Amino acid sequence: RGNNLNFGTTTIKKLASNKVIITGITQCHHVCDKVYLDVYLERKVNGTYSTYKNWSFTASKASNLVRDITVIVPSGYYYRVRGYNAAKDDNKKATRTLTNAILEK
Repeated sequence: RGNNLNFGTTTIKKLASNKVIITGITQCHHVCDKVYLDVYLERKVNGTYSTYKNWSFTASKASNLVRDITVIVPSGYYYRVRGYNAAKDDNKKATRTLTNAILEK
């Protein structure tokens, strides 16, 4: 992950019936020129995961980027979150994350 990016993570938790909260964090070792956080909420349909919703965030001259996203989702499906976290100064370093699936009943 290099000199810029310390770590990146994404989580998904059930908040209430038909409601989940997604958290994405990109943490740098120092203030970076640009910090990136892309979040993809995936839903399993007929045995295959595909992107259900996605968000992209950036911050300039920052040491971290944190976002909480509350989403209303249809019940009866498994959901998971894929994340892309990156930091850029002279070069860009990135990591990808994938959560375990949760069932929205």
